[in-house]
Amino acid sequence: MQRLYDFIRRHPTGVDSFWAVMLLGFSMLWVVQEPVGAEPRLVAAAIVLLLCLVVALRRRAPEKTLVLAAALGVAQLALDIAINPADFAMLVAIYTVAAHDGPRWASRLALVGGASAAPLSQLRWPVENVSTPGRIFFTIVMTVPFILAWVLGDSLRTRRAYFAQLEERATRLEKEREAQAKVAVAAERARIARELHDVVAHNVSVMVVQADGAAYVLDSSPDQAKQALETISTTGRQALAEMRRLLGILRTGEPQDSEDYVPQPDVEQIGELVEQVRAAGLAVDFRIEGTPRPLPSGVELTAYRIVQEALTNTRKHGGPDVGASVRLVYFDDGLGLLVEDDGRGAAHELYEDGGADGRGHGLIGMRERVGMVGGTLDAGPRPGGGFRISALLPLKPAH
Repeated sequence: MQRLYDFIRRHPTGVDSFWAVMLLGFSMLWVVQEPVGAEPRLVAAAIVLLLCLVVALRRRAPEKTLVLAAALGVAQLALDIAINPADFAMLVAIYTVAAHDGPRWASRLALVGGASAAPLSQLRWPVENVSTPGRIFFTIVMTVPFILAWVLGDSLRTRRAYFAQLEERATRLEKEREAQAKVAVAAERARIARELHDVVAHNVSVMVVQADGAAYVLDSSPDQAKQALETISTTGRQALAEMRRLLGILRTGEPQDSEDYVPQPDVEQIGELVEQVRAAGLAVDFRIEGTPRPLPSGVELTAYRIVQEALTNTRKHGGPDVGASVRLVYFDDGLGLLVEDDGRGAAHELYEDGGADGRGHGLIGMRERVGMVGGTLDAGPRPGGGFRISALLPLKPAH
């Protein structure tokens, strides 16, 4: 049964041609039995053949077959070819045009033609031995099939348009969901990239500085070299722990519970960060102004990462004997950060153009982090030399 249905859907014109042949057979029986002369019989046969052609080609050319059916109806009236089985093609043409998503004039012509077919036929071939009210009733009854054919076709067209609109909406929503998923994936990748950059850049920088210092004093001061190696070991373990946390989030979406789990950095750990940087040889003046209080986790992580990246950049680009200062200011509606150094500063393209040859991603990450919490950031060289990073983080999340 399914194969038959699929065949019918693949060959609509063939199916219509089959029904046209069936209609032609019944109509030719009427032509043969009609008591008319030879010439009117040939004319009737031609009209019947063309009406059956309307059925065969109705889906290939709906508007043209409708016009042909209307012309054949007028020819029947003019040539006195009585109502016959082939006139069923007019119902088919009206239904097809109403159901087809074509020009509106064709649908209106089908409605007007169908509504006027029965009255015109009664005027041309009135029913005998029937009163005037009876003729009116008969005309109304004969008009109903034409109106129903148009209504059914128009209802089918409306339903198809409705389903097409639903499919289009579903397709659009699916594309929007895919786009949102891609944006979410890109945002997550950017977030993890920022985290990895901050963890790797800071900790590896500390490890490199300590390793250089240990190599320099290895022979003259073994105790200092040992202390530097211990700092390298501690920093490396901390970096590995944070990277495991990030990779756990990347794999499963949730932090992994393990003995190496490291909580998400917050403002309270900025003091420990500063001590770590001091131990690495960078002089840092750290001050807190205002009354410390709990902050949103996003703001705390952003503040920690900004200070971490700023001090890392100071070690990278500040030059020898550089000093830095860190200020945390608690306002009523936000948290202010100010990180300055008196070094050589960074190259212009690193903070203005977002980096060159793969550099400068730390400042890009800072701006992204600050933007995510609805804050503002200003980074650039100080008038008296060195580099300055200023950020204001609001307590309310960004919308």
